[in-house]
Amino acid sequence: MHNKKKRSTFSGKLGFVLSAAGASVGLGNIWRFPYLAAKYGGGIFLLVYIILALTFGYTMIISETALGRMTWKSPVGAFAHFGDSLPFKLGGWINAIIPMLIVPYYSTIGGWIVKYLFEYCRGNALAVTDEGYFSSFITNGTQVEICFLIFAFINLFIIYAGVRNGIERVSSIMMPILVVLSIIIAAYSISRPGAIDGVIYFLVPNPANFSFMTIASAMLQMFYSLSIAMGILVTFGSYMKDDVAIEEATINVEIFDTAIAIMAGLMIIPAVFAFSGGDPDVLQAGPSLMFITLPKVFANMGFATPFGIMFFLLVLFAALTSSIALLESAVSTFEDEFHISRHVGTVIMGAIMIGIGTLSCLGYGPLGFVKLLGMQFLDFFDFLTNSVMMPISAISICVLCLKVIGIDRITKEVTKNGAAFKREKVYTVTLRYFCIICLLIILLTSIAQVLGLVTV
Repeated sequence: MHNKKKRSTFSGKLGFVLSAAGASVGLGNIWRFPYLAAKYGGGIFLLVYIILALTFGYTMIISETALGRMTWKSPVGAFAHFGDSLPFKLGGWINAIIPMLIVPYYSTIGGWIVKYLFEYCRGNALAVTDEGYFSSFITNGTQVEICFLIFAFINLFIIYAGVRNGIERVSSIMMPILVVLSIIIAAYSISRPGAIDGVIYFLVPNPANFSFMTIASAMLQMFYSLSIAMGILVTFGSYMKDDVAIEEATINVEIFDTAIAIMAGLMIIPAVFAFSGGDPDVLQAGPSLMFITLPKVFANMGFATPFGIMFFLLVLFAALTSSIALLESAVSTFEDEFHISRHVGTVIMGAIMIGIGTLSCLGYGPLGFVKLLGMQFLDFFDFLTNSVMMPISAISICVLCLKVIGIDRITKEVTKNGAAFKREKVYTVTLRYFCIICLLIILLTSIAQVLGLVTV
C-alpha cells in the first residue's frame, strides 16, 4: 500500500495550479504557438485550438491527474498499481523515461536563452541581430556548454529544495511575473504602426483559412503545450491533497496555459506583421523565430535593450517552470522505484542531464558530424520524445483509464469529498470515442512530417 503520510504534497489548489500551469507554459507556447497560428489560419487556428483544449486536452489532464492522486505514485508505480504484467510496466516506463530524455535537450535551449538575456543585459542589443550571430554561438562548443550548465544547475538547485520549497515556491514567484511581462510586451507590440492587421489575423476566425492541417497542427500544439503524456501531470497529481477539486484545478490550468499562448501570439504576431509589412511567412518556427527574427523586430521597434531583457527574462521563466516540472517527474520516479532520497535522485538525474545535454549542446558544433536518422542530437531527442514516445504514452494512459480503471473509478476520484464534475459528459464522450483517434492522428502526422509527407 502507498503511504500518503510520507508523500510530499502541494500546499493546496493554488500550489498545484501554479506548478502545473508552470509545467504547461513553456517554449512551446512562445516559439511554436505563434508560428503555427500564423501559418495555419490565424483566428481559425486559435478557435480550433481552444475547442481541442476544452475537450481532448481537458480529458487527458483529468485522466493523468486522477491517476496520480488515486495511486500517490509517479508514472511507473501508477501503472504498476493496476497490474504487474509487461504492458503495465511498459506503459509506466514510457511515461517515466520521456522527461528524462526531454529535460537535457530542453536545458540546451535554456542555455541559449541565458546567453541572449546576458547579451541584452550587457547592452548588446544590436550585436545579436547580426547575420550569423546565432549560428556562430551554437557552433561554439565552450560557450554553449557553459550556458547549458548554468541553466541545468538552476534546475537542479530548485528540485533539490523539494516540492513546496522548490517547485511550488519558484512557480508562485515566476508565474505572476511571467503574466505581467507578457501583458507589457503584448501591449507595446500591439501599439506599433501596422500591428493591428496582425491582431485581426490572429484573433478573428476566417473560415477561408481552414484546412486539415489547421486541426492537425492545433492538436499537435495543444498536446505539447498542456504537458500531456510527459509523466508530469501523473506526478503532480500524486502530490495533490484529497481535498483539492481536480476539475476546478484542471480548468484553472487550462485557462492559464491558453491565456499565455494567446498572449504569446499577441506579443509576437502583431510585432512581426508590423516589421514585415504584413507577411506571415516571416514567422519561422523554433530557434530562428526566437533568436534571429525577434531580435531584429525588437531593434526595429525601438527600446531594443529593455524590450529584449523583458522578453528573454519571460522566456527564461517559461523555460524554467517547464524544465523543473520535467525534472521533478524524473526524480520522483527514482525516489519511488529505487527507494532513494530526493537528494540522491537529483544527483543521478543531474548526471543524466549533463551527459545527454552535452551531446545536444555540441551537436551543432564539435559533434556536428554525428547524425542519428539524419538528425543532430537535439533534433533526434526532440523527434523521439515528441513524435513517437508521447503519443504512445498518451494512448497507454487512455487504454488504462478506459479498459482497466474504468470511467466510474476516475469519476469517483474526481468527485472525492463532494467535489464537482460539471463536464463529466464531455470527459466520458471524449475519452470513449475521440481521444485515441486524436492520438493516432498526432502519431501519424508526426511520422509523416519526419518522412517529408507533410509540413507542420
